[in-house]
Amino acid sequence: MPKVLISDKMDPKAAEIFRANGIEVDEKPGLTKEELKAIIGQYDGLAIRSATKVTKDLLEGADNLKVVGRAGIGVDNVDIPAASTKGVVVMNTPFGNSITTAEHAIALMFALARELPAADASTQAGKWEKNRFMGVELTSKTLGLIGAGNIGSIVAERALGLRMKVVAYDPFLTPERAVALGIEKVELDELLARADFITLHTPLTEQTRNILSRENLAKTRKGVRIINCARGGLIDEAALKEGLESGHIAGAALDVFVEEPAKANPLFGTPGFVATPHLGASTTEAQVNVAIQVAEQMSDYLVTGGVTNALNMPSLSAEEAPKLRPYMALAEQLGSLVGQLEGPHISSVAIEVEGAAALLNQKPITGAVLAGLMRVFSDTVNMVNAPFLARERGLDVREVRHDREADYHTLVRVTVTTPEGEKSVAGTLFGNAKPRLVDIFGIKVEAELNGGMIYIVNDDTPGFIGRLGTTLGEAGVNIGTFQLGRLAAGGEAVLLLSVDDEVEESVLRRVFDLPGVRVVKPLRF
Repeated sequence: MPKVLISDKMDPKAAEIFRANGIEVDEKPGLTKEELKAIIGQYDGLAIRSATKVTKDLLEGADNLKVVGRAGIGVDNVDIPAASTKGVVVMNTPFGNSITTAEHAIALMFALARELPAADASTQAGKWEKNRFMGVELTSKTLGLIGAGNIGSIVAERALGLRMKVVAYDPFLTPERAVALGIEKVELDELLARADFITLHTPLTEQTRNILSRENLAKTRKGVRIINCARGGLIDEAALKEGLESGHIAGAALDVFVEEPAKANPLFGTPGFVATPHLGASTTEAQVNVAIQVAEQMSDYLVTGGVTNALNMPSLSAEEAPKLRPYMALAEQLGSLVGQLEGPHISSVAIEVEGAAALLNQKPITGAVLAGLMRVFSDTVNMVNAPFLARERGLDVREVRHDREADYHTLVRVTVTTPEGEKSVAGTLFGNAKPRLVDIFGIKVEAELNGGMIYIVNDDTPGFIGRLGTTLGEAGVNIGTFQLGRLAAGGEAVLLLSVDDEVEESVLRRVFDLPGVRVVKPLRF
């Protein structure tokens, strides 16, 4: 039975979902770093919000951990590269609080337009400064979106409903998607020059850090109002303060800050500045939604192998998983075979699918090939960390999909580049379930890859099989299966033998010394 730890305060429905899926769950919010590190090795899954820090140090002791689920969007508190290296899937719930965050951005936009916080404080102080608070309408104003993904698109929809014009800067926004949203895609400089309001909806990366820098803030039109409900660090806070004080920026509303909790900040008290304590996702509905989603996603992964909203491996739905599982087994075997035979010499790998395999999600098949291939270098490889290990070794990876169906109704081929040229292996599924090797380096064979095996390349000469059987028999080696293929009579032949026990090096040397033998390698699947 899988075991999950919920280490942050979360809606009780999360634990209910885990238990309904047959998963043991412990709820222990508020653990110290040392307490969490002491027990993390017991768990297959870790469900968190923003308080728990999943660091490299914590992951070093998480030997059974398979998945970390973040109930929310941001994963700044998770060391994703360290998790990937450890082979741990990292998931988030990007849709659970999207509406809530978008609505908060709209609320802050209204607050800036009508100076609501300052007007409230003034009125409750017994003043009646009706002429002091002269606001602006949102109708016909231009809203500039920096980031038009899930949340940004909801903000755009709401803004269009307010009769605003919407322009967006997002390198990943396609022209077709912009048309569907009813917005105009522009470059950043044009957005800065045109927007009356600017709202940010992008992750914090090296590319987006200080995207509203001092230089870019200077490019905005006078009287602009800026809203950030995304991530602290997207705006140069010192430059923003200067812009507010000079009057170039009419107002700014931040829900997020470079340093949080933001109990002190130079922006506090600046005229025209509105602040909230990271409330973007703070609604009852959002907290319930993200708790339910993270529990469902983690349960799918731990019980069925389904992968949803993962940040470090391809998605694999619970519906896809049963169909792909035999293909992934085949792919891992092919990767393992070519890795054991050519591993240290490989500079690139191409994964080709054709026939029925071409109709499936290819990413998990590629991940399985790399997992098998990279296992020659590490014992702790899986589909999560295999692509990272391949990248570290400078391995070039390509995917190829063929619509054709040739000799087999479905086929997966793995081609690697070595100093000797390209070499490929291929396999199919018998009965749509059982993996079979059907081609090894251009020689047709039909073999199951499992357990201990011996790979032999030899000259196709009379009497060789008898001599090989005698040599192995004298050494006490029992042959389980025997698969033979050859290019042509009298030419190069390949033998794949399954054996019951591990074959000693001395026996392999005796086989290599037989006349006509070119290669002898033990294999393990």
